[in-house]
Amino acid sequence: MVRAARGEAAGEARGDAVSGPLRARAAALAALIGIALLVAPPALRSQVPPAGAAEPAPRRGLRTIILIRHGVYDETDTRDEEVGRGLLPQGREQARLTGARLAAWPGRIDALHASTMTRARQTAEIIAGALPHLKPQPDRGIRECTPATYREDVMADLSPGEADSCAAQLEDAFARYFRPSPERDSTEVLVCHGNVIRYMVVRALGADPKLWLGMSLANCSLTVIEVRPDGRFRITAVGDRGHLPVPLQTWAMPRPAAADSTRRR
Repeated sequence: MVRAARGEAAGEARGDAVSGPLRARAAALAALIGIALLVAPPALRSQVPPAGAAEPAPRRGLRTIILIRHGVYDETDTRDEEVGRGLLPQGREQARLTGARLAAWPGRIDALHASTMTRARQTAEIIAGALPHLKPQPDRGIRECTPATYREDVMADLSPGEADSCAAQLEDAFARYFRPSPERDSTEVLVCHGNVIRYMVVRALGADPKLWLGMSLANCSLTVIEVRPDGRFRITAVGDRGHLPVPLQTWAMPRPAAADSTRRR
C-alpha cells in the first residue's frame, strides 16, 4: 500500500511537471487570440460571440410554394374558360386525392390561391374540402397563357404581342409569390396551369425562360419550390404525381390511344 501511494504521488508530481509547460502554452495561445481579435476588422469581431452567450436562433423566413396543375377537364366544351371547361369525373378524383395529400403535409399550409379559370377553380375548391381552414383565393395573374418559346409551331399559333403579355403577367406573379417570408416560415399553394408552372420552374432555376416547354406536368401533380431567407431558390419536386394511382395519371383529356396527347397543355 505504501509503495502504491508513493507511486501515485510520483505520478502526480510528473503530471504537474508536464502540465506546467502546457498551461503556459495555453495561456500564451489565449493571449495571441485576444491580440488577433483586437486588430481584426470590426465585422469579424462582431461575429465572435461573447463568452457564455446563448446559441443564435435558427434563421427563419423559408417560404414554400406548392404549385398544382388543375385536374383533367372537358376540352370539348366551347364555352369561355371561366364559365365552362370544367373538371371531368377523373379530374375531380385527382383533386380529392391531392387534397388528401396536402392534408398530410408536414407543417401548416397558410394560403390557397387559384387561377380564375373553371378547371383550376374547381380543383382548388375540392382541395379546400380537405383543408377546412383555407378558402381558395382567386388570382387572375396565374391564369393559363403562353409565353415565348423556341418552338416555332407554338409561336405561330399566337397573336402579335400575346407571348409578351403572358410573360409580363407571369413575371408579376413570380415577384408576388416567390419571395422570402422574413417574419416566419410559410407555405402557400397555387392551383394553376401547366404553362404557368413550367415558366416558374425555369425562372427559379435562373434558366432561359424560353426553355419552359422542356417539361411535361401531369394533372394534379405537385411542383415544390422553396424560397430561402436570402432569396435563393431550391426546387424539391417537379411534377410529383405519386399520390395518384396509375389510371388517374393523365396529361390531357382521355382520348383514343392512337391520338397524340403530347401537344395538349
